[in-house]
Amino acid sequence: MPLNKFVFRPGINREGTDYDNEGGWFDVNLVRFKNGRPQKIGGWAKESPNTYEGTGRALHGWVALSGARYLGLGTTFKYYVQEGNEFNNITPTRKTSTNSITFSATNGSSVITVTDSSHGAVLNDFVTFAQATSLGGNVTASVLNQEYQVASIVNTNSYTIVAKDTDGNTVTANASDSGNGGSGVDAVYQLNVGLDAYAQSTGWGVEPWGSGGFGSASSLSFSNQLRIWTHDNYGEDLMICPRGGPVFRWIENDGTSVVAKNLATTTGAILVPTVGLQVITSEKDRHLIVLGSDPIEGDARSGVVDPMLISFSDQENPLDFEPLSTNTAGSLRLSSGSVIIGGVKSRQEILVWTDTSLYSMQFIGPPFTFGINLISETTGLVAPKAAVSAPNGVFWMGYDNFYAYTGSVKKLPCSVLSYVFDDFNSSQVFKVFGFSNTQFDEVGWFYPSASSSEIDRYVVYNYAENVWTYGELVRHAWLDSGVEPYPRATGAGFIYEHETGYDDDGSPMTNVFIESSDFDIADGEQFAFIKEVIPDFKFLENASGAVNLVLKTRNSPGETLTTNSTSSITGTTSKADVRARGRQAVIRVESDDDNVSGNTATGWRLGATRLDVRPDGRR
Repeated sequence: MPLNKFVFRPGINREGTDYDNEGGWFDVNLVRFKNGRPQKIGGWAKESPNTYEGTGRALHGWVALSGARYLGLGTTFKYYVQEGNEFNNITPTRKTSTNSITFSATNGSSVITVTDSSHGAVLNDFVTFAQATSLGGNVTASVLNQEYQVASIVNTNSYTIVAKDTDGNTVTANASDSGNGGSGVDAVYQLNVGLDAYAQSTGWGVEPWGSGGFGSASSLSFSNQLRIWTHDNYGEDLMICPRGGPVFRWIENDGTSVVAKNLATTTGAILVPTVGLQVITSEKDRHLIVLGSDPIEGDARSGVVDPMLISFSDQENPLDFEPLSTNTAGSLRLSSGSVIIGGVKSRQEILVWTDTSLYSMQFIGPPFTFGINLISETTGLVAPKAAVSAPNGVFWMGYDNFYAYTGSVKKLPCSVLSYVFDDFNSSQVFKVFGFSNTQFDEVGWFYPSASSSEIDRYVVYNYAENVWTYGELVRHAWLDSGVEPYPRATGAGFIYEHETGYDDDGSPMTNVFIESSDFDIADGEQFAFIKEVIPDFKFLENASGAVNLVLKTRNSPGETLTTNSTSSITGTTSKADVRARGRQAVIRVESDDDNVSGNTATGWRLGATRLDVRPDGRR
């Protein structure tokens, strides 16, 4: 019998059954398509051993005029500017208390009660104490005079912390710890932290467990909502905004030891929005734009987000938002939808999405400054970070589909649409993060599956080859290569460099596979017998690596697949003898990194595998 060459259609197709997708691929993990052929994705490694606090949900990179390279990182707890390997905390200061704080300890307990009138803290807030004296025993001055995270809220005037030494080890008070820390204690409170979970509405259950009185309701604010940061450069300086909170500016010339300052309270500020949903700059014309700002009421801002209002500064002056005939400051209010979800800069315009619609915002010059055009009323954005700009357009995830904008809106034909949206945790929809990987002509989205409250999966669209793939990976934010040679992503408190090698931070990358749909002989009229496999693999790195080629069979589409043969394939394997019989067969390729000594960093690409397949009767 002549050998049968098997070259499957590129991309994953889950819109039908694995049987009616004959000639294609049906299931996958950690595999992409390049030039129509499946290949293992690139690996990742920690950029440094340093960690950040909270879940990192925003990344932004830029280079200063001096050549200094910066990475902005927004987490649920803090905002950092990374220079080199150091995470520098530039989180704005919310409040400073002077000579007004006392401490109270209990013998045998590590819990310290802090009394500060109208402290305004929420659970997990960060506060740094100074000028405290020893409580008399184990709770010394050095124990107290450092940064703490709020452990619980007692009432509006007190909260608790857990005592620790300067190495982070818990300290337990003894009977001698009867003092109050002295009369000169100072405290600096960082900006209220946000939540690590998305709350879709107001009312009971919005606040963390234990917050407020029993049965009390809450309203949504930037401190009791999923913390999502937006950021952009205004020149060398960094503008940052926690969704629903103030706009802050970090001045690059001040250095990383200086925190970001509230733009609205900066000297010279004129009617700067006090709250907003997103900050973005119009680089060509040098305007600072706040999406979802608070409106002007009389001679001040209202302090309450108008979810459909866009405010923009005077040209070349991010501190002046007062609309006058002598400047270019002003505002626009959108009409289609109920809230601005997010915005993305494109080549000639800024795209702005509400929950239902897409707008194009363009600089047109005086007297109107910006024009706004409604592009579509049926293509809302699923999350603030779910839109991504790529070299050939802007792509985004909607509530039940994927879209692209290249001057007009088009719905992307998606061969894994049901797979994604039928297994999607819509209660945590705001966590979705869109990303671009220009090296491989890919855009994609990290999202939480139905069984997970956190991001655990991704889906990828290759716009050059028009194919889809997916996999399992925990990443909360992504930044494409550009400023740095490799893409970077957040996960488990670390920054990871991606597309470097083919392993998982020095360990084998597990559960890497791609599996075909069923194929048969004469539409399954006869049983087939597979006797021999002639593999065709290109090993991209580590020529001594290996993959597993697995053959599975079944007699009808409703049956469970049976594994008949697993062959370890290396760069020198010319053929593999197998024995597999059935009406339908499936080919599966797996990385074999766990089973071969020293087999990390093994990359591979599948070519045209040939099988010795022959008819084997009707029964």
